[in-house]
Amino acid sequence: MLALTPLWSHQIELEAAPISASQTRAFVSRCLLEHHLSYLVDQVRLVASELATNALVHARTAFTVALSQPDGIVLLAVRDSSDGIVRKGVTEVMDTSGRGLDIVELVSLEWGIDHAKDGSKSVWASFPVAARTELSATTLTR
Repeated sequence: MLALTPLWSHQIELEAAPISASQTRAFVSRCLLEHHLSYLVDQVRLVASELATNALVHARTAFTVALSQPDGIVLLAVRDSSDGIVRKGVTEVMDTSGRGLDIVELVSLEWGIDHAKDGSKSVWASFPVAARTELSATTLTR
């Protein structure tokens, strides 16, 4: 994971329960709105929801969601206590699951996985912080 000093940082610890996915989305929204980053809410919430759901379904442990803003990016990390391997699924057109990390890769600037010595792991994703006008100009030129 990127090791930069953040301008701000927030985290929440959640149980391995279905309600935790919606609590993750609410947490992300609150943090981003508090820091005047409303234009990032939809994409960060989507990725946070995917990572929280992966923690619930695959790790089956309590997990921590951390959100921070180091040097020009918003960094989202979901840490769980499972040492299970994280890998992108291979899906068919009609499959109803298995696309979570594809979504993370598509929506975020970059993403990755960090394994800690204690056996836990963090799946993280970053998102560019830019002035709203810069984002609009970039979108228009694509």
